[in-house]
Amino acid sequence: MMKKISKNEFSKLFSLIDKTYELYLPIEKEGQINFSIWEEGAQVNLEALKTDISPKETIFPQSETYLKYKKNGKKLELKNVGGKKEKYVVFGVRPCDTLGFQIIDNVFLREPIDRFYEERRNKGIIISMACSSPEDTCFCNSFGVKPQDAPKTADIATWDLGDRLLWSSQTEKGKELTGKLLDILENATEKDKQQLNTLKKDIKTKLEDLPLADIKPERIDGELKDLFESKIWEKLSEGCLGCGTCTYVCPTCHCYDISDFDGGNSGERFRCWDSCMYSDFTLMAHGNIRKTQKERFRQRFMHKLVYYPNNHGLYACVGCGRCIVKCPVNLDIVKVIKKLGGEK
Repeated sequence: MMKKISKNEFSKLFSLIDKTYELYLPIEKEGQINFSIWEEGAQVNLEALKTDISPKETIFPQSETYLKYKKNGKKLELKNVGGKKEKYVVFGVRPCDTLGFQIIDNVFLREPIDRFYEERRNKGIIISMACSSPEDTCFCNSFGVKPQDAPKTADIATWDLGDRLLWSSQTEKGKELTGKLLDILENATEKDKQQLNTLKKDIKTKLEDLPLADIKPERIDGELKDLFESKIWEKLSEGCLGCGTCTYVCPTCHCYDISDFDGGNSGERFRCWDSCMYSDFTLMAHGNIRKTQKERFRQRFMHKLVYYPNNHGLYACVGCGRCIVKCPVNLDIVKVIKKLGGEK
């Protein structure tokens, strides 16, 4: 049964969730909005369409220590510290970012399964929030995202009706959390459901009027060899700075590095985000297999638009538009889709 909660009750809602779970919310701090652990007094912003950086850090941390070691004479003590210990809730994830979680799942939860990632995902509950007002930089609909709804992989779907939030459980984990909040959640009325239907129609209409509504990644066709050797890569990559901004804000990028910190008699092994746009990403003992920015630029977009869909049946892009907003030289996946799809 669909539930609802008044926005005046949000503080109480957050406090109730926080009693059992670690709670992540979009929090505004120093001019930026990003998902962070909630504390009393934090400036929560659920109205912003999307956070500056995607919420993938909640399931795939930017830096995560796996192992700590300590030497004592000839003895070596190893301590496994990887994985997520606490249950947690990520509240307010937009549908595009929710689908981004699924795209990363396809990488880390296939054989051989990344057990640390699996543990973190299993302990999390994802609460998705529909988008009431998509922006000009959004093109999520081109990748099968319906911003008026939540992907089925979200544990709970919510919709903002102005003074209240509609709430619908989609998984067993979602039902479990909802059951703990029944004292504060009310049953939705027929009027609420009618208003929801109107909202969904309005969102769909707004999507059709967006500047990027006609982006069609399916127009990218042809032999893999021809796409790989296309002349567009030289021209498009000319301005790329190789800064990696696009990969860090992206909800689907999942490149990482594993390093050891040597502190002498103690140290640790950790995983941290990396970027295929960096010159040393493919640097190995024998040399570098991608020596130019053109090769690195091509790898990023061929992976998102050709390699990943060939392997998993969906694109490794969700049309959130962050790369459009954040790239300092105005290079983004939309331009690549148009050129690779045959646009002059």
